[in-house]
This record gives sequence, C-alpha cells and structure tokens, in this order.
Amino acid sequence: MAAARHHGDCQSRHHRDWRRCGHVVERHHHRVGHGGLVVLPLAFNLTGKRVLVLGAGRVAGSKIALLDAAGADITVITTEVLEPVPDSATLFVRPYQPGDLEGFQLVISATGVGAVNDLVVAEAKSRGIWLNVVDDPSRCDFYFTAVHRDGPVIVSVSTEGSAPALAQYVRDLVRSALPKNLSAVARRLRSERDSMHDEGISTESISWRARIDELVAEETTTD
Repeated sequence: MAAARHHGDCQSRHHRDWRRCGHVVERHHHRVGHGGLVVLPLAFNLTGKRVLVLGAGRVAGSKIALLDAAGADITVITTEVLEPVPDSATLFVRPYQPGDLEGFQLVISATGVGAVNDLVVAEAKSRGIWLNVVDDPSRCDFYFTAVHRDGPVIVSVSTEGSAPALAQYVRDLVRSALPKNLSAVARRLRSERDSMHDEGISTESISWRARIDELVAEETTTD
C-alpha cells in the first residue's frame, strides 16, 4: 500500500537531494544542459530523407556537405549562392516563403536574418519538423556535432550548440588518442558476431573487451 502524502510544510520544500516528508521520500530532479535542456545523442540514417537548407553561405555550405555525405535528399533555398551546392541537391535562388517547409523531415535555417528565422521557427513548430537554427541553440531541436569517422566507427562531440570550436577541440583530442585501423576492427567484430548469430548463438551476454584488445593489437601491428 502506498504511503499517504503528508501536507503542511512538506509541500513547500523544494530540494535537489532526497528529503523525507513523513513516510514519503520525494526526489526533485535537476535537469542539466543548455537552458535546462537534456539532449540525447543519436545517429540518424538520412539516406533519402528530405532535408531543407535555407541559405548557402559558409556555415550552410558545411552543413550541406555533411548532409550530402550522409545521403540526404537536399533542397537549398537561398537569395545568394556563396558556397558550392552539390549537383545532387535541388537549388532555388529566391527568398524563403511561408509553406516552403512542407514535406521536409529536417530543416536547417542558416539565413542569418532574424526576421526570417522567426518565420521558419513558427512554421517548423506548426508542422512538427525538426529544426536547426544556426547560432541560435535555444531554438534548435537538434545540433550538429564535431565528428571523427573511421569507417563505421564514429566519434561525435557536442556542446549543445554552445561552443562548436570547443567540440572540435575535444574531437581532435579524442582522435589523436584513438588506435589506428578501428574500422578494420569493427568489420572483423561484425563478421564474428554475424557468424555467431548464424549458429544461433546470442552475443548479448558476451564480454567483448578482451577480444577487442586482441584485434586492436593485431591491426596496430599489421599497419
């Protein structure tokens, strides 16, 4: 049976630690992150996904390059083309118009114009579309990270949009500390896991650390 909640002065207590009120132990959660937000790092498969980029300046160009490498179906709307746009992208040289976000799954607004961003944010919210507003992390639904890739092995560092240069700095530190040929290690582990699955062996309870150490040592030696 659940304990009855006591009233009185207990109701006015708001603490981050555990505090007993009669027979009830209450915990007040403290959320961390930029502006009190909590982010969950995920890896998205963007192959064939429709993505809209507003702007084609230096920052937009770097985002477009990343999206293109990920296989996204990119549309660019911009008043000026200041950076190369890949041939695979659809390009419209004109200002943003309300309604442009229809049918897109991700939107990046890199116009640098506050009034335009306000309209884009409102439309994205009304349509339930994930939005990244460059240099305005408080209005972003997702952030771009500093990435190091070695085949299927990806290291991704985020500061939740607060300091991209710091994310790149940490990324570079991690990259310099990583062993070489991790892509080969990943491929060999994938092959071993697939073979075990084919034999009906579950790999969920296996401790892989010792095997990873062996493979890393082998690949470092053969490099």
